Amino acid sequence: MTFSRSERPIVLCFSGHDPGGGAGIHADIEAIGALGGHALTIITAHTVQDTRNVERVVAADVTLLAEQIVALSADSVIRAIKVGLLADAAQISVIARTAQHLNVPLVLDPILRAGGGNNLASNATLMAMQAQLFPLVTVLTPNAAEARRLAPGNDHLDACATDLLEAGCANVLVTGGDEPGEEVSNTWHRVSHAAQTFRWPRQPETFHGAGCTLASAIAVLLAQGLEIGEALQQAQAYTQRTLQNAQRTGQGRRIPGRLP
Repeated sequence: MTFSRSERPIVLCFSGHDPGGGAGIHADIEAIGALGGHALTIITAHTVQDTRNVERVVAADVTLLAEQIVALSADSVIRAIKVGLLADAAQISVIARTAQHLNVPLVLDPILRAGGGNNLASNATLMAMQAQLFPLVTVLTPNAAEARRLAPGNDHLDACATDLLEAGCANVLVTGGDEPGEEVSNTWHRVSHAAQTFRWPRQPETFHGAGCTLASAIAVLLAQGLEIGEALQQAQAYTQRTLQNAQRTGQGRRIPGRLP
């Protein structure tokens, strides 16, 4: 499926605001635009952060969030949903109702911890995410640490992914950027299919916003009508290019170069 510039597929994004422009809603806008889509943006949280760590998260008002959803969904034809940082468990029921109503592909990047180590998700948020969002998820994109926290008690990432599928996620892409090894291995899991591993050259540095970039890329490619496997392949290839073109804007990690 192809779209003219006036028909750019629309992705509804729920993400936090990173004032430094490396991650969150800024990453959504850049990645989705670079791949031919248009991002509708609802900010779930305002943050105090830089390229090193997140120091403070302030949840957006749930009533405001719900009003924004009503206005945007009445005005635009939404082809996919991308969910990133969820700052309050109360936001999740509103987003879940939206996903059920729109019935479009939903990509969830379960942001549980900042790159600098600070925890970003309470246990209440985690439980609400698992109970209300997982059964609606088309693609879940946890990194290895997030997969282990979402499916505790498992020694192996494959077992974590199995638990996440059983919790309702249709597809799970466990990313391995934070795992050791000369290559980065991202593994796609789905019910009744063997796991498929994508291998990518490891870049020599660390990055701020790589996970947001990948999830947004998957969402816009699904919005364009691509099959899951092709969307995952193309989104990872795009993300790899953004890491190769990353720039340093602060004292910490590099920011992916998402724009052409």
